[in-house]
Amino acid sequence: MKQVKPSFIGAKTLCALALMGAFSAQAQAQTSSVTIYGRIVAGVDFQTNAGANGQGSKWSAADNQWGTSMIGFKGTEDLGGGTNAFFLIESGFNSSKGRVNGTDTSNSALFNRRSYVGLSSATAGSIKLGKNLFINNDVWFLDPTGQQAIGTTTLVNGRNWPGASNIIEYNSPDMGGFTVNLQTSLGEKPGSFNGGNDNSAVGGNSDGRKDGISLAYQKNGLELRAIYDVIRDANGNYNDLWKHSKELILGGTYKIDKLKMFVGYENLRAPNANPGAPDRANHYWLGANYDVTSQLQLVGAWFHVNANNAAVDATGKGNGGGTANLYMAGINYFLSKRTLLYVDVGTVRNGTGAGHVLENGSDNGVSGLKQTGGYFGIAHSF
Repeated sequence: MKQVKPSFIGAKTLCALALMGAFSAQAQAQTSSVTIYGRIVAGVDFQTNAGANGQGSKWSAADNQWGTSMIGFKGTEDLGGGTNAFFLIESGFNSSKGRVNGTDTSNSALFNRRSYVGLSSATAGSIKLGKNLFINNDVWFLDPTGQQAIGTTTLVNGRNWPGASNIIEYNSPDMGGFTVNLQTSLGEKPGSFNGGNDNSAVGGNSDGRKDGISLAYQKNGLELRAIYDVIRDANGNYNDLWKHSKELILGGTYKIDKLKMFVGYENLRAPNANPGAPDRANHYWLGANYDVTSQLQLVGAWFHVNANNAAVDATGKGNGGGTANLYMAGINYFLSKRTLLYVDVGTVRNGTGAGHVLENGSDNGVSGLKQTGGYFGIAHSF
């Protein structure tokens, strides 16, 4: 799931309430505020070899390829003594069709990206309860595309951008450049702490409990990150490399003047996968962003994946193993701080067994699929 780019999201305050009261022997100021924010992205998309059999070109409306269209509300309340209460509710939607996006538990959830409440302290960190993006979405910080449809998700079939319901999450304060984030997503299956419920009937998934930790260090233009997480199936096992598996992500970025460089590595393991199915994969990438001017940014990236146990059946359908390379280039042109034009192109080249499609992270089963395409449009934040 794509995350909001902090440098590109504005916010418009709807109301601000001020309450003054006395607590014990000392007067404390108590303030609260609610903010509405969002983004709308729309454009045109083109892909070659886009049919189910890997044939035929397709023109279509583009909406969430560059980034997710969304609307959200967030609020804070000063409780005094450096402690704040906060909430956030956020819904992603398809701008070209006007409908909400699906989520991990249902295809019709209203607040399908985030809906949580919590407490925070500058010295102790914060705790969140509710729904959020899963912790491995921190790969956004390592993705030179900013988690576009052509990006870090493509060659791992969306494994590194899921949502997470029923979460308990802790975010540490900044400790000299170091931060620690912890998250668990409860499966809610009776009689099984690690299992989960099958939500396929309502457009959701069959995930069990999810757990993860994200470590970061940021200082003087350098950012280093390590993310480890697990997504179990409904029975508490790791049975699918691209859906229910163990994941390790390592990477970093470094900014020198107008140039920002990216490097990343991702390892996936599914020890309970069916015999003959891929159960290990290594994913690598390099990329860069270059600010030609304050308005014009260039984006470029290369991604490579290698999954074991590649095979093709008698009908020519691949099992998802094998190698693939993805090449991407893009341009962002900022008309203002809140509005930009984007153009992005890419091509994916699969080896035997692999059929990763160019956009949004999935495998269509066409062994050796070669697909080229791109999208252009407008993104406006408020």
